[in-house]
Amino acid sequence: MTWMAWTLPTAVFFAAIASALLVLIALELKRPTLTSRGWLPMATTRGDRFFISLLGAAFIHLLWLGLTPWSVLYASGLALVWLVVIMAKG
Repeated sequence: MTWMAWTLPTAVFFAAIASALLVLIALELKRPTLTSRGWLPMATTRGDRFFISLLGAAFIHLLWLGLTPWSVLYASGLALVWLVVIMAKG
């Protein structure tokens, strides 16, 4: 495990992703998902929308780091809003 710099923010990030995946697994077992159409141009499942929100969060953070001098915590807040919007309306 020496190949990665395991700082507290890194550990929190991976713990949050793992926790979200465990919640998605529990939801899938309790209430199986059906494909649905929201405002995304395709029918998606809960897992598809989660994956799209993770990709969007990565792009939000990259653009934020490249274009603004502000703290990355603002980008994390924006990515959280993106996650909620995609999961609810996507």
